[in-house]
Amino acid sequence: GGLDQPFNLVFGTDGDLFVVSTGTDSVLRYDGETGSFLGVFVPAGSGGLEDPNDLVFGSDGNLYVSSSNSNAVLRYDGETGDFIEIFVAPGEGGLDTPADSMFGPDGNLFITNVGDNSVLEYEAITGAFLGSFVPSGSGGLNDPFGFQFGPDGDLYVASLKRDKVLRYDGETGDFIQIFISQTSSVVDQPEGLTIGPDGNLYVANRGQDAVLRYDIDTGALIDVFVEPGSGGLNNPR
Repeated sequence: GGLDQPFNLVFGTDGDLFVVSTGTDSVLRYDGETGSFLGVFVPAGSGGLEDPNDLVFGSDGNLYVSSSNSNAVLRYDGETGDFIEIFVAPGEGGLDTPADSMFGPDGNLFITNVGDNSVLEYEAITGAFLGSFVPSGSGGLNDPFGFQFGPDGDLYVASLKRDKVLRYDGETGDFIQIFISQTSSVVDQPEGLTIGPDGNLYVANRGQDAVLRYDIDTGALIDVFVEPGSGGLNNPR
């Protein structure tokens, strides 16, 4: 379907797969069972979309896309892909190169802010800036990309340039600890995080073209879940 630089993806409520095609400034849609291309969901540049980094469906059923070059978050109709509005205005709250995004346990929108090495929080309904949930550089945060709220409620953030995963209080954003470091494991340029069905933390290890699995309670390396370059894996995000 013209897919170029797929940075992030999400399954919709209809079971289809939606992928940001960063190289074409669009969002593409695929059959959730077969992977067959179904069409361009958000056309190139719609609403000012430029260099999209991430996408997430909100509780309202609409699609929120981080536009990294325009430093904004755009909202699209979750059924048609039509542009609705600029949800977070360019630069609002210091937004600078937004990367990953998610709606947190409190329902608000959280965004890893690469340009300022922080995690920002926005009100779920209005998009109003609520504050820097993780302040700039807290705990040594540098180039934050993937992040996840863990089963313990705390926030885990991949700090790509520090080769670390950092842990923060899920209610206050206060720094707790370096959860994973290069000195204690093989982590190298961690970029994507997810909690697996086994409850453990999986890390897309960009520097080694691999996926690593860690104990969610201790941060200890369990294994290299996907071996380096397996199946042609290159720069996993």
